[in-house]
Amino acid sequence: MHVHKRRAEPYSRRGLIMIDTKQFYDYLISKEIDFFTGVPDSLLKNLCACIADNQSASKHIIAANEGNAISVAAGYHIATGKTAAVYMQNSGLGNAVNPLLSLTDEDVYKIPVMLIIGWRGQPGIKDEPQHKKQGKLTLGLLDTMGIRHYVLDDDFKRQIDDCCDYIRQKNLPVAIVVRPGSFSEYKLKTRKGRFGMLREEALEQILNCLSGGDFIVSTTGKTSREIFELREKRSEGHANDFLTVGSMGHAASIAFGMSLGCNQCIYCVDGDGSFLMHMGGMGIAAKNARSNFKYVLINNGSHESVGGQPTIGFDIDIYSVLKALGFAHVFTAKTKQEVAGAMTRLKDAHTGALIINVNTGSRKELGRPAVSPEQNKKDMMRLFESFRAKAAADNRRLTD
Repeated sequence: MHVHKRRAEPYSRRGLIMIDTKQFYDYLISKEIDFFTGVPDSLLKNLCACIADNQSASKHIIAANEGNAISVAAGYHIATGKTAAVYMQNSGLGNAVNPLLSLTDEDVYKIPVMLIIGWRGQPGIKDEPQHKKQGKLTLGLLDTMGIRHYVLDDDFKRQIDDCCDYIRQKNLPVAIVVRPGSFSEYKLKTRKGRFGMLREEALEQILNCLSGGDFIVSTTGKTSREIFELREKRSEGHANDFLTVGSMGHAASIAFGMSLGCNQCIYCVDGDGSFLMHMGGMGIAAKNARSNFKYVLINNGSHESVGGQPTIGFDIDIYSVLKALGFAHVFTAKTKQEVAGAMTRLKDAHTGALIINVNTGSRKELGRPAVSPEQNKKDMMRLFESFRAKAAADNRRLTD
């Protein structure tokens, strides 16, 4: 396969000038790119908000994962002959590689897609540890896949023109890579809350119900950040909590695997966006779960950690989905008191799940874990080892 090297300089000689988000959106529309799909990203939150406010629901599909978005865009092109825009964080390229190489690629169907990729972990810019490797590899990965790409700068109209010319000539995907701070602020219209608490309040109730022998695997984003800060406020350690900082959609699988290797209760604390991203893994977990695997889904109907774009969390019957996936006992809660009661029932349930509906919202001063991911893992592994050693000692006493 011929590899298309990136054109022009990856950075503007004049330096990055913040781009008016609405002007960027309007220019895409003027080039007949008016169908959008993807997974929201914090670097693209202003663009995503602009798309949500200005495009109809039938032409803006927030996908379950990035591969899903590529496939939707491919189907739209086949039916209309038009090119769709697919937005994602660069970490989402991992989910998109398969359809980009086995569906849209020049050696297969040759289907054009306008990729808009948020560049987390860009070399030379401080970012969270889960983004460092992907940030280093982003442009090289696009090169390896043969996808022509441009790093967005203030001459964005020329770049979009070049992308559109390339699509017309080659009928292939092309990418615009977006650095932090590229788009001007665009506020998403907020939705009114309808439940009795925020996620952090629900998390505090969950912690109140756990013992020192229980473990948590929490999903990426604000959920893990809030658990860390709640433990700090309570003067508790962090060894019982696996704070998943990346790997969106995989917290349940991590927790399930953990539950197979120990006798302690493992509570997966998931979010609706993560649940929807790789739902098939939930069926595997439910079918094979031991009694120590507990699934808690906190549903606020949004990708809150990356800008508040809506999910379909309140549009589908998650209770029935979890039952159909194989959870024998599914509980629900929407107040602090209901969470406390449901957690008691969940602890005694074999193959149990709990859905907690909450309002969108979090503290502005919310920090990030002060413990590195590797240290977090080591601390937890040492704690598991101590439980194994204690169990072995107890067993020896019983057999002596």
